[in-house]
Amino acid sequence: MDFDLPQDLVDYLAELDEFIEREIKPIEQRDDNIRFFDHRREDARTDWERGGLPNEDWEALLREMRDVADAAGHYRYAFPSEYGGKDGTNLGMAVIREHLARKGLGLHNDLQNESSIVGNNVGLLLMLHHGTEEQKAEWVPKLLDGTSGFAFGITEPDHGSDATHMETTARRDGDEWVITGEKTWNTGVHKAPYDLIFARTSGEAGDGHGITAFLVPTKSPGFEIVEYLWTFNMPTDHAHIRLTDVRVGDDAIFGGEGKGLGVVQMFFNENRIRQAASSLGAAEYCLDRAIEHARTRAPFGKPLAHNQGIQFPLVELVTQCEMLRALIRQTAWKMDRDGAFSVSKEVSMCNYTANRLCCDAADRAMQVFGGMGYSRHEPFEHIYRHHRRYRITEGAEEIQMRRVAGYLFGFMGQQAPKGVGSVRG
Repeated sequence: MDFDLPQDLVDYLAELDEFIEREIKPIEQRDDNIRFFDHRREDARTDWERGGLPNEDWEALLREMRDVADAAGHYRYAFPSEYGGKDGTNLGMAVIREHLARKGLGLHNDLQNESSIVGNNVGLLLMLHHGTEEQKAEWVPKLLDGTSGFAFGITEPDHGSDATHMETTARRDGDEWVITGEKTWNTGVHKAPYDLIFARTSGEAGDGHGITAFLVPTKSPGFEIVEYLWTFNMPTDHAHIRLTDVRVGDDAIFGGEGKGLGVVQMFFNENRIRQAASSLGAAEYCLDRAIEHARTRAPFGKPLAHNQGIQFPLVELVTQCEMLRALIRQTAWKMDRDGAFSVSKEVSMCNYTANRLCCDAADRAMQVFGGMGYSRHEPFEHIYRHHRRYRITEGAEEIQMRRVAGYLFGFMGQQAPKGVGSVRG
């Protein structure tokens, strides 16, 4: 078994590094754009006059970065070559996202809003896999160039991790569907012209079948943004929305009537492995900085690195990083070989472990740096705040552990033991 990365991928990492220094860093330093990455001035990203939404200058800067990366041929790496991409693999994306996150925060890669010179456009992958020919003809060009997109409306105020008990419903009325319900944590809906709304169209609460995804225009009568939810990280584009008798046609159905849960599962599997790689890279960045600081900081006349109280926690975390990297790359490789759903158990293992590890690494870096680590002069508190959310979003770590347990104990897709609840793949 050969664990060496393909040479073309190693060469591509070097090409990305050179591109960042030549094209992206100058933009980051221009016109005080660095304020968006100066941890003391992080609120520059937030438009407080508009309820905490992202600052327009901040979003324009991200768009400029994306356009420059796209023109250079990097942004579409993961997309098929027929759409201007490089036919990038899951293994390649995992390695690249770890590499970029390990470089630290910057315009090249900022996971607070999933922006990167190498795009993670899961919406496009969903469209290519689940869209009708008519939907693909309309949506693919817009998703490729970033001129349009859709938010993701699955979580509800009273139903988070258990999507099968959603209360949002859609009923047929002649040639139309009438959707009623509420969704929360609809990220990006402040700009998205559509929201991908998941609603029950048949079956009973708890059933995996009978949930349908609809591409709903956000300007539809009855579509209301109730509020934007503030979090650890600002700005916020996470909306609580309400649908009151919103009408759409059959052409709004995405992925087939009653088959919406398959869309959700594909989104999670594709995104979780890449997000795990990013969390690993961010953890490594924190540990790299902590190790460097421990070597040079010398209280009481000797470097911190001489103290076992400093050494041992860092040794534990670096060891976990090494083991996790092997699992992430093996899992991504298997996804390429056998398909995304062949490694659902391993994807969950990678994701919850990586997110927890990143928080632990950021916390340890703060401790090694002392007061400066806790301050906004260093990025660790920012990294902690951002990655802490991933222990909850896209399936809380407890849900992912429960999913792994379902495979281990043989009740995936079946009725679970009493008191455990059903677990579905």
